[in-house]
Amino acid sequence: MHFTSEQRLDDGVLERGFTLGEIPGTLWTPGSAAPAPLILMAHNNGLPKAQPRLVARARQSAAYGYAVATIDAAGCGDRPRSAADEQARADLRRAMQAGEPVDEIFESFIGPLVEKAVPEWQTTLDALLALPEIGGPVGYSGWMALGIRLAVVEPRIAAAGFFAGGYVPSAQREQARQVTIPLLVLLQWDDEGNPRQRALDLFDAFGTKEKSLHANMGGHTGTPWFEVEDGNRFFGRHLK
Repeated sequence: MHFTSEQRLDDGVLERGFTLGEIPGTLWTPGSAAPAPLILMAHNNGLPKAQPRLVARARQSAAYGYAVATIDAAGCGDRPRSAADEQARADLRRAMQAGEPVDEIFESFIGPLVEKAVPEWQTTLDALLALPEIGGPVGYSGWMALGIRLAVVEPRIAAAGFFAGGYVPSAQREQARQVTIPLLVLLQWDDEGNPRQRALDLFDAFGTKEKSLHANMGGHTGTPWFEVEDGNRFFGRHLK
């Protein structure tokens, strides 16, 4: 892991850019000297690590006492995109805006994206846990499809917070019953991009005995800020 930038924020949080082979990422660590538990934070469907909502959540969680890390998945953010990926994204946006069926496009694009992202997140996790300022245990926050897969294959993840869930590839929907770690799931009741009933069905399918669903009125980007604070308290029960 090679750190490429560093800045100390007003609240004492240290923000550092890093590269790990071809993987670019960002790490936020709290101002305290003691090793901090880690939260892996992933945005939905490969949105960039610098997306403002993700950065705001990461900084808030770091100020709360966690180390927080995010990376750009292959073909996303600062990483090169293939013409096929760009076409798939365009087709998916067009179909959703037109109200057309999107399952076939979604499966062919998002399914492989999840499979490619998981080993990169595991490689990143290996490198992060080798840093003296990070002590574990590990939580996950964000993109549900990726989080389901990681929760199944990565035993170091102790708790997870998931977003939405209306559109999740069939492979991860089937794996949901294998997820046994504590979960906090956020659902926007009027999310135009995530069918509500499908999200509720997926929540019901999770195999864990400890799961909470927080549903709020509003569209996809309308999640209330207090949910970030509730999420930090959720991780506090399981990571500290």
